[in-house]
Amino acid sequence: MDFVEIREEVKSWLVTTLEDPLVKTLAENSHLTQTQLETFLIDVLAEEIIGQPVVYEYKSRLRLIGNGVSRGAFNRTLRQAQRNVIRSIYTILLLGYLGILETPRLNRYLEISKHLEEYVKTYRKIWKPLDDGDSKEKNIKTLTFLRKKLITSLEELTMPKMLSKRESSK
Repeated sequence: MDFVEIREEVKSWLVTTLEDPLVKTLAENSHLTQTQLETFLIDVLAEEIIGQPVVYEYKSRLRLIGNGVSRGAFNRTLRQAQRNVIRSIYTILLLGYLGILETPRLNRYLEISKHLEEYVKTYRKIWKPLDDGDSKEKNIKTLTFLRKKLITSLEELTMPKMLSKRESSK
């Protein structure tokens, strides 16, 4: 596979991923900018998608804008994204250490995490050969229902008041 084919495959995957309604909702409320998310995805998943190593010179050209960006710009954005991801992980670890993750205030966030896991399992199941008697149509309906439910729940959880004591007890 030459670089032009690789680039088209990765760009197609990126566009599909970044246009996913759940990805959009989650990204809008994350610590990552759209550019950082795109760069981070290229760095972490491009090699997995194409099944071979990709040097940073080429990764920088996989960005969706024009013919990509310079390697330096790619690396700066990647470092920003990595720093934001690490800080987010540390925030979760801190909340766990302080015992806040076990409080009722975060129950809805933990529930939605389980729903996201169910959504991903169903999504993966659709694209594998069906051998358990389920119909693909049934799985697609389930996936559509789960996506709508998740988006609604995520939109509700974006309000800071969801962490307040009064809201969490409802």
